[in-house]
Amino acid sequence: MRKATTCLAVLAFWLTPINLYAATLAGVTLPDTAQAGSTTLVLNGLGLRTKIIVKVYVAALYLPQKSSDADAIVKADAPKRLVMQFVRGVSKSQIQDAFTESFNDNAPAAKRTIGVDLERFLAALEPVKEGDQMIFTYIPDAGTTFAINAQQKLTIAGLDFSQALFSVWLGPKPPTNALKKGLLGQ
Repeated sequence: MRKATTCLAVLAFWLTPINLYAATLAGVTLPDTAQAGSTTLVLNGLGLRTKIIVKVYVAALYLPQKSSDADAIVKADAPKRLVMQFVRGVSKSQIQDAFTESFNDNAPAAKRTIGVDLERFLAALEPVKEGDQMIFTYIPDAGTTFAINAQQKLTIAGLDFSQALFSVWLGPKPPTNALKKGLLGQ
């Protein structure tokens, strides 16, 4: 009986799905895949956001297939996800200011075309502490979902908001060029 129990335990171990991790940056390890609806996304790249010399967060970009074309990624009406894992605490006003600046720099027309959605998004932001994750997932026909630590905060319909949001990191004026290059796997 003991041999049978041991065999079952070994078999259960080998049949249990294992979360494989693909990359580590600044002490943050993130999985090599993510699920967006029925689509399995692959890790495109990792980037580190710094402010002067302070490490703020590690970002991971997940896509249906790898790409280094930032413009195509932003414009694509395809599932995508960006995960920000914070390596330090950040206040709500600091996060709101950073997003506002990035929207102004990378999607200046967005304020006019999707201003109400931008305001809803900025209002949904919360302070974060070290280890917290913000997750942004776009699924065509469903919209962009914003979650903090897997708790859904908001969903905004439409491709326009997704394009403005992903341009924050992949647009012409990202928080840092190193962050953008890392997300693009460069």
